[in-house]
Amino acid sequence: MKVPDYFFPLVAYRAWQWDAHGLRSLNGEPWIAGRPLAAACRTARVARRVDRAKVMRGVHAAPQMDCTCGIYAAKNLDHLRQTGYERYGICGEVYLWGSLVECEFGWRAQFAYPKALYLSSNTLPVTLAEIRSRLRALISYRRDIFITHQGASIALWREKSGLESAGLDFLMGRGGHWYDRHHREKTPGQGDRVAILGSRIAVVTDVDSEQLYALLGNQILRIRRRTVVWNEQNLRWETSLWACFRNLPQTGGIAHGLSKQ
Repeated sequence: MKVPDYFFPLVAYRAWQWDAHGLRSLNGEPWIAGRPLAAACRTARVARRVDRAKVMRGVHAAPQMDCTCGIYAAKNLDHLRQTGYERYGICGEVYLWGSLVECEFGWRAQFAYPKALYLSSNTLPVTLAEIRSRLRALISYRRDIFITHQGASIALWREKSGLESAGLDFLMGRGGHWYDRHHREKTPGQGDRVAILGSRIAVVTDVDSEQLYALLGNQILRIRRRTVVWNEQNLRWETSLWACFRNLPQTGGIAHGLSKQ
């Protein structure tokens, strides 16, 4: 059966790996910006032995009906989900043309190039610096770029007009929420231990916006929150002695060396 040849491209769907260098197929094949990807058969050139003689099968043009070669793409988003590839870093629409072979879930094509790219908000890098370097690589393909979030598509970059304010606002807001959460997670909470340098270890009992309260021996200390830092080498929270103030004693007694308010 003859493989059909399409002069005008079909639109299909596929997934890519994505990093600061651009797009790559899931098998690692790079997609060069501004240049169609041309399929080549990697399975046709197989050596086999016949009576001790090595025979090479000839290389054929991709794709072929009786081979698995070609550039793969799904017919629609439902097919992409059924194959399980939607969960990868970036999905999108892709142009297919040249020789095409129809498969159960889509196509194998001779030539392909991205048509539109969709970035899931769940798989986007967190920091704006990393997003910027990756986005620069995607823009080089000169194709529309969207962010998908909770079922909606937010335009981030368009071929004819460039960066879109809606997409930038989403990234800035998302980055701000992450930094706020990251900051909160990087502050001590109830039950954490804080080393009072020059004294002992206190246990945090409560935290507010300005200070935290920690139990040291038989009394509660008030500690300026901004003075408590994480020591990566010692893997613990630490603060200096001068940042601590005595609160009401738990059962009586005084912690030596602590300054009075």
